[in-house]
Amino acid sequence: MTITGEVGAWDARGSAVPAVTAKGLTKVYGRGDTAVHALRGVDVSFSTGAFTAIMGPSGSGKSTLMHCLAGLDTVSGGQVRVGDVELTGLNDKQLTMLRRERIGFVFQAFNLLPTLTAEQNIRLPLEISGRLADPALFDLVVETVGLRDRLGHRPSELSGGQQQRVAVARALISRPQVIFADEPTGNLDSRSGAEVLSFLRTSVRELDQTIVMVTHDPVAASYADRVVFLRDGLLVSELAGPTPQSVLDTLMKLEA
Repeated sequence: MTITGEVGAWDARGSAVPAVTAKGLTKVYGRGDTAVHALRGVDVSFSTGAFTAIMGPSGSGKSTLMHCLAGLDTVSGGQVRVGDVELTGLNDKQLTMLRRERIGFVFQAFNLLPTLTAEQNIRLPLEISGRLADPALFDLVVETVGLRDRLGHRPSELSGGQQQRVAVARALISRPQVIFADEPTGNLDSRSGAEVLSFLRTSVRELDQTIVMVTHDPVAASYADRVVFLRDGLLVSELAGPTPQSVLDTLMKLEA
């Protein structure tokens, strides 16, 4: 039995339930001789209040894993749980509600609405769900991502790094159980990318946010608390306290 809280869940013994868990997760595209086994029985969990990166060679299944964990793609077998809720038993409407209430997203392409100001883009998830922003949380999020003097600007008036910070703030404002970030620095220069990664890490440390990030960049992965590595649809390795060099060394072994 689990007791659901505002930002997490606890089992009957008072232990924190992982933010996201996958057991025996498989994903197959196509059938017969043309079938592609993107995931081949992945068992992995992501701790609440931690920053985890998912890495692997091209075609390893890292993006597929994230999409299945976030309920953006159906699974072929196994289970996915977000907190105490099993995704694999939900219908489309229930999945939509779960993504709206429990999951935040940060994408490579920012996905901001061009006619809205930065503040309006940040508040959008709450507007859609009919909720009001907690004023104290809004101020804290805006301060955390350094957007105080840019709230009235539209995306076209912001740099790429500033737009991605708006996207991070938008993901944070609804206090989701987990934020999935898909190559969040892929369209940014190194300085802007470092700023965004720092804000993500700060949100974990200061807001107790849970973040799962797919990246191909060893430097980006080094901002995480833990890196898990996929190869050919299988979880094959992980690192705690990663550095750019330790991540690169692991990737080179996987690609050898």
